[in-house]
Amino acid sequence: MSTIHTRETQTALWHELVREGEERAGRPLGEERESYLVMTLMRHCGDAPLAHRVMAFELLEALQASGRARQQDLRDVGDRCLLISGFYPELAERRRVQLSYFMDLGRGAYAQLAEEVSAALKALFEELARGFAELVRVLFELRGLSHRVPILAPIDRHAVALGAGSAGRDFPGAILVRAPGRRQ
Repeated sequence: MSTIHTRETQTALWHELVREGEERAGRPLGEERESYLVMTLMRHCGDAPLAHRVMAFELLEALQASGRARQQDLRDVGDRCLLISGFYPELAERRRVQLSYFMDLGRGAYAQLAEEVSAALKALFEELARGFAELVRVLFELRGLSHRVPILAPIDRHAVALGAGSAGRDFPGAILVRAPGRRQ
């Protein structure tokens, strides 16, 4: 039987859902990444045109901007690619690209942003870039709470599993191939 989640505030509800996604994924995010993910979900909850955005163009526009606008645009690209990768991976299939395309764009946006923000935020965005696949995995599990888990192509399962460091142990259907001379 499904659990019905209710909390006093939207923030508390998202925190509870993210924690459940972490538990299901076996990926504790830590307080900073967990809080960032909750704020991202709240911020983009009503981002209806997400399916119609062309993230590569948005990244190019962000890179052409300057100052605070550039930072905000890079953050938006990273956040939206994170949501597409974890919540709406079927968008990649409809656009005939691998899920790793959105993961790479989002990871790159966060990494670039880490180079441009204050020292106080630099570590956060470096961690978001480094742990992008783990965040995707938690979102994927969070989506699974609604029993609407998308069927990922084997290459996409591989990208998420490998990027999250799971080595296929906890992502059924992932087939991982070790590169010659590379240790697991």
